[in-house]
Amino acid sequence: MSLSSEIANILIDMLDVNGSAEIQRNELAQSIGCVPSQINYVISSRFTPEHGYIVESRRGGGGYIKITRVNISAPDMIMHAVNSIGDRLDSMSSRAFIVNLAQQNYIKKDAAEMMLCAVSDSALRPVEPEKRDEARASILKQMLLCAARKS
Repeated sequence: MSLSSEIANILIDMLDVNGSAEIQRNELAQSIGCVPSQINYVISSRFTPEHGYIVESRRGGGGYIKITRVNISAPDMIMHAVNSIGDRLDSMSSRAFIVNLAQQNYIKKDAAEMMLCAVSDSALRPVEPEKRDEARASILKQMLLCAARKS
């Protein structure tokens, strides 16, 4: 398991208790045996609003980072994802959107598998390469809107 995954798992375990965790970055880094910037990286990449979290920080002597799991309804989270996609979406970003929504149970696993297939590079092979990211964004938005209506 990577160090980033280990840090993320520790933070998730802390969140499982009451949906919120307050940490002191330096203390956590010291207990894990990493640099504080590694903690920052994990928080900024895995604990984002798109992943269903709010992060607050306070600097200074007793500074802390507070991570709170947001409870958003499935339709609201899906609409947030649709609004975040934009006009173009590369393959890796589309995969991240779909996997995150499925992991958080905002979309069903079988729907996620279909979406992954529909926005894959192989499915979009007939589309001109310079238009694939635009087509992928449009397809994913439509699939998510359909999923939102069913939830």
